[in-house]
Amino acid sequence: MPTAPREIDAVVEMMLNATYHYQQPLYLEDFLGWHRALFPDGYSGLYRIQAGSIRDDSKGPMQVISGGYGREQVHFVAPSADRLPDELGKFLSWFNTSPNEQDNIDLVIKAGVAHLWFVTIHPFDDGNGRLTRAITERVLAQSDDSTQRFYSMSAQILKQRNDYYKILERTQKGNTDITDWLVWFLQTLEQALIAAQMTTDRIINKASFWETHRKHALNDRQVKMLNILLTDFYGRLTTKKWAIMTKCSIDTALRDINDLVEKGMLQKSEALGRSTSYELAL
Repeated sequence: MPTAPREIDAVVEMMLNATYHYQQPLYLEDFLGWHRALFPDGYSGLYRIQAGSIRDDSKGPMQVISGGYGREQVHFVAPSADRLPDELGKFLSWFNTSPNEQDNIDLVIKAGVAHLWFVTIHPFDDGNGRLTRAITERVLAQSDDSTQRFYSMSAQILKQRNDYYKILERTQKGNTDITDWLVWFLQTLEQALIAAQMTTDRIINKASFWETHRKHALNDRQVKMLNILLTDFYGRLTTKKWAIMTKCSIDTALRDINDLVEKGMLQKSEALGRSTSYELAL
């Protein structure tokens, strides 16, 4: 596998730290340490930032802006820097309070509230979204009472980032009713669970398929194509596609496919089309 860049390693390390220690209280020092890990050289791209420090607004108020020069659109203005110590203090005090002391708030609901609250405080020059997702995963780990993460809310939010930014902006510019935000959060969590279940099903089906056909002798092209069909293949498999993807001739591709059909690993598809297509014989 390709070597992961430093930025990815930093995010993974932060997420592991956030979820492995889910039973411990969360402190400001944790935020600062995570932030330093994300920006070890003090730069976000080409821009110098205060890594491991709360923003001071020395370059103006913290704003989320889109659009080119002269067509800027301000989506969000964060609380001023002089309010951050008090706001973070309130957040951490609430975060570290047990559910029993908060009218038995469900931890999944608490994860949604914590996500919205922290990203609205926006305490750092950059990296607020990544820290917010780490906090969210920490509360979900508390809810599951497990360090093992079999699903990823962070990955699902990234898949739905456009909807995420819209509901976030609408909530932050609205009144104090966050019901719509929590509904979106719970629906997104459901999608994360469904995605995890689908991934698990694919892994089990793949393992079962290879266990069933473990005694069959196959060439490298056949192994490659079967693994693709078991994971990320889209559309219909034809002899031409096989030849292109394995860099072989049409005749060789046809021999490979017919051999798998005889072994009961592939079958002709019933889908209508101009050319014969094949699918896994599951």
